[in-house]
Amino acid sequence: MSHHLFSPVALGKLPLVNRIAIAPMCEYSAEDGNATDWHMIHLGHLALSGAGLLTVEATAVEPGGRITPADVGLWNDDNEQALGRVVQAIRRYSPIKLGLQLAHAGRKASSQAPWKGGQQLPVAEGGWICDAPSAIPHGKDEVPPHALDKDGLARIRQAFADSARRAARLGFDTVQVHSAHGYLLHQFLSPLSNQRTDEYGGSLENRLRFPLEVFDAVRAAFPADKAVGVRVSASDWVEGGWDVAQTLVYAQALKQHGLDYIDVSSGGLSTAQKIPLSPGYQVPFAEEIKRQTGLPTMAVGLITEPRHADEIIASGQADVVSLARGILYDPRWPWHAAAELGHNVQAPPQYWRSQPRELKDLFADASFGGR
Repeated sequence: MSHHLFSPVALGKLPLVNRIAIAPMCEYSAEDGNATDWHMIHLGHLALSGAGLLTVEATAVEPGGRITPADVGLWNDDNEQALGRVVQAIRRYSPIKLGLQLAHAGRKASSQAPWKGGQQLPVAEGGWICDAPSAIPHGKDEVPPHALDKDGLARIRQAFADSARRAARLGFDTVQVHSAHGYLLHQFLSPLSNQRTDEYGGSLENRLRFPLEVFDAVRAAFPADKAVGVRVSASDWVEGGWDVAQTLVYAQALKQHGLDYIDVSSGGLSTAQKIPLSPGYQVPFAEEIKRQTGLPTMAVGLITEPRHADEIIASGQADVVSLARGILYDPRWPWHAAAELGHNVQAPPQYWRSQPRELKDLFADASFGGR
């Protein structure tokens, strides 16, 4: 019997019953930033999966920070009320820990949904001029973004803090600051997208400055007894871009600023990236960051098989495995992993009769189901 993947863990101030997390996955199904019935269905069924943590998709801190016009947001009272309805339903029926990813898309904002091609949305068709560290577009045929001035930086810092306060009111167990996948904070980190000549550009110390200011604003706004994490792209996968050595400096600085855990991904900044995809291809990044910093670390990226996930935990490469597309394809992945690894998993009593006869001890009493 393996107990690695299903052993409890603490990500700083965030206790989890097992090492399985559900990654934030954009659904592009909101209305004016408001979560809809789709989010109730989508997040509701994932909340019954038996995972230890469910993180809500990249949630824009201001309208201009949305990847698409249909992104979830948390910048006003209507957004808060709509998302609160979803949170309340999950809390009634599931003990899963809930996280929220706070995000600003920067120059990758104002885009079509992926199933509509994902291209930049023109202003005439409902798009907008994006904000970024420098007036460098993501794609060569895109409209250049607006380079943020001091007032713009202050506005966005405040927006992150305000959204963190709203997340606290909604009762989220953790918030995660999104500084990965080529979005705004990653754009400040990478020399490929940040060519400023002020104190926010040039040297590594300067490029770290705004992401650290945003983290500090979020940390100050979110309850001190709750965890704040950060998602990073450990590499741009482009020569001369952001890399793991710089990520380690960033991670150490975040640790000094009170970071509870780090979620390690990669890529997303440049259309020139060349990523050698294979199962667990990003795990070495997580392992290196965990080894060098001692931070609680989450690993992501083509981790689909239970034994592979268990080996990542058993070998100490990461503290938590985070699932995305794999758990969309198999929303009961934790159940099936528990069956394969000889463990049990939390499940709602309404579903207990579903366990196969030969797995009569698969489901643990989670003491929930309509309280």
